[in-house]
Amino acid sequence: MREVIKRSTAPVATAGTIRIVVADDHPVVRFGVKNMLLNEPGFEVVGEAEDGDVAITQVLDLEPDILLLDLQMPRLPGLEAMRAIMNRSPRVKIILLTSTITTQQIIEALQIGARGIVLKDSVAGDLSQALRAVLQGDYWIGGERVANLLTALHELMKKAAAVPERKTYGLTPRELEVVTCIVEGCSNKDIAKQYTISEETVKRHLSNVFDKTGVSTRLELALFAISHKLVDPDA
Repeated sequence: MREVIKRSTAPVATAGTIRIVVADDHPVVRFGVKNMLLNEPGFEVVGEAEDGDVAITQVLDLEPDILLLDLQMPRLPGLEAMRAIMNRSPRVKIILLTSTITTQQIIEALQIGARGIVLKDSVAGDLSQALRAVLQGDYWIGGERVANLLTALHELMKKAAAVPERKTYGLTPRELEVVTCIVEGCSNKDIAKQYTISEETVKRHLSNVFDKTGVSTRLELALFAISHKLVDPDA
């Protein structure tokens, strides 16, 4: 009897190729990052994810070398997705992509296991350097290569202590965006359309916000947000 050999359907990378998954809820960002990496020899985008849950699945299924992960993801925020990935696939190196990030979020991300943070408005200039720094065992923080994580964390913590962050009651960046929309009088449908998420996701965000702030109605939330300066009065 001839032995039947089953062939793997998993993607096969060229020797030495760095396999990357790009996770961002904006297709334009994913497309732009992929195009940038096409011009970088040795890098291959093997997967894409439009939310935190899909990012976890892609990493577990494809086992990439690097995950480029948006901090503000629908369904599951970037930090929560990263925590889940680190628990199940600690080998992958994660670089966060973000438009804005607080010092406290940087500290939390590094403590969870992030190897780099790249601001989206600096992607064109920083991404290649960040990838190479992380692949060589260093970190990429604030537009610079960092070799000593403990020293970097110590400096960040001193900075955070010197300039207290706005109290956010544990709300994620996306939850704060939802709060801003509530203050502006938006409906769940309006919020879902603005951030390209489902109304069920909006309801889940609101439920989390109510739990964290201790309010029970949209009006109470709006008043709480204004009095506790959760929203920018000039926005």
